[in-house]
Amino acid sequence: MSSWNTFKEKIESCLCPPGNGVFTVNTAKERKEALHMSLYGQTENIDAVWKASVETLPSSERKAVMLGISSDCGGGILRGANWGPLFLRATLNEQQPDVNAFDIGDIRVIPHLLHDKYLNDATIGSCHKALYPDTDKQYSVSPLSITEDVCDDFYAEFPNKGIFGIGGDHSISYPLTKAYLKAKRSQGKRVAIIHFDAHTDLLVERLGIDLCFGSWCTHILEYLPSPQNLIQFGIRSSGKNKQHWESTFGVKQHWAHEIRERGCEPIVNEVIAQLKSDNIDELYVSFDIDALDASFAAATGTPEYDGMTPDEALFILEQLNKEFPITAADMMEIAPFTDSSHSGKVASDSTLKEGAKLSAFLINAINNS
Repeated sequence: MSSWNTFKEKIESCLCPPGNGVFTVNTAKERKEALHMSLYGQTENIDAVWKASVETLPSSERKAVMLGISSDCGGGILRGANWGPLFLRATLNEQQPDVNAFDIGDIRVIPHLLHDKYLNDATIGSCHKALYPDTDKQYSVSPLSITEDVCDDFYAEFPNKGIFGIGGDHSISYPLTKAYLKAKRSQGKRVAIIHFDAHTDLLVERLGIDLCFGSWCTHILEYLPSPQNLIQFGIRSSGKNKQHWESTFGVKQHWAHEIRERGCEPIVNEVIAQLKSDNIDELYVSFDIDALDASFAAATGTPEYDGMTPDEALFILEQLNKEFPITAADMMEIAPFTDSSHSGKVASDSTLKEGAKLSAFLINAINNS
């Protein structure tokens, strides 16, 4: 069997059609059908239509490949980011119709699981039977593990394409970035992670769990050319100051108050100079929607005020992309049903609107890389 056929078999086993990643019976049925109608022009026999679409991936000229990971098990404040992939796709289709990504579908998620290393053999066995009743192949069963496995094979099969991942909580960026960094290292590429977030995500562990929304950055540092090639924008909610994080982990940070006080342009120029000095070839952008001020993005698990504006974030991305190709990216932590500001649908609509606008830029950047 060819490598493509082997990978296609894995896709068909480990993924499901776009929007179907949340395991429910009737919830959001109309929303899923609307998405399928916009993607495929029909709502019946979606599994077969999706599999036929996957067949065309090798011949597709689109570099950006969309992957949904509907898991919020790695979060820990307000849940609900598992709905991000369905709602953000719908918003992209409605508000950014010119975006042209190849949609490969959603990771199949058992919502109680995080990573296979936290499971015993009996649990893995029973979950394997639930997810893969028709195969004896030993696929992973937890969302982080499945995502890394699928992305490893994706980059091996398509080294010139890039994943645009939609979450889900920010733990999902661990397998997305890890697979990307391993692939780029094997290609001899020097890459940097550009991370937008209100929080550092640099814990070593949280309540004994080392792979979660607050610790994923710590565990991908070893795969970067240097820790300073993790560059963070928008930080403002932290029990430690900037000096602590930079001196402890060697990362580079540009806090939200610095962006307000100094302006975007001098800061992004410093970042570009650093990246050029480090001989960086390509960029991965990981965007937690809470990097934006809560007045723009309240529908998320940990909204924070005094943050970045969408225009500031977009300006930084535009300037970086003028100098370096963005070859993969993700958009995380959009939780459409979760709104601590109590403004309901208004906050959800605003969060999705800004998330879609930034996602559209990132997808176009990948396609043009």
